[in-house]
Amino acid sequence: MALGALKDLLGDTFEGLTPVPETKQVTVKSHSRTRVIGQPATSVSGFSYEFTQWPTSQANNAASGEVVLLSWDGSDGSWTGRVTGALSALGIFLVANSTKPVAFRSERGTKYGPFQKGT
Repeated sequence: MALGALKDLLGDTFEGLTPVPETKQVTVKSHSRTRVIGQPATSVSGFSYEFTQWPTSQANNAASGEVVLLSWDGSDGSWTGRVTGALSALGIFLVANSTKPVAFRSERGTKYGPFQKGT
């Protein structure tokens, strides 16, 4: 999608595209560990730690996800995008971020929308 079309749809600030990290808590239970089969086991005590998990994608450089055609008031036609995950999640994203009524169509021809922020 061209930058101008994206600005037209989401506004100039792209607020909804700002990644937000999550703080994850990991707890490791105490256990025994055998480094070499046949050797005695050593005891590992339990511990906890936190880390920051940033949003990631399973995509590589190849095209991934399902193709959707997006159109909105003033879009001058349809724009192609790709969605990984549920199409309902795209609808939720558009309700939270779209400055104009936008609808999309899946590869199978199912129509969704219109969606708009504040509706």
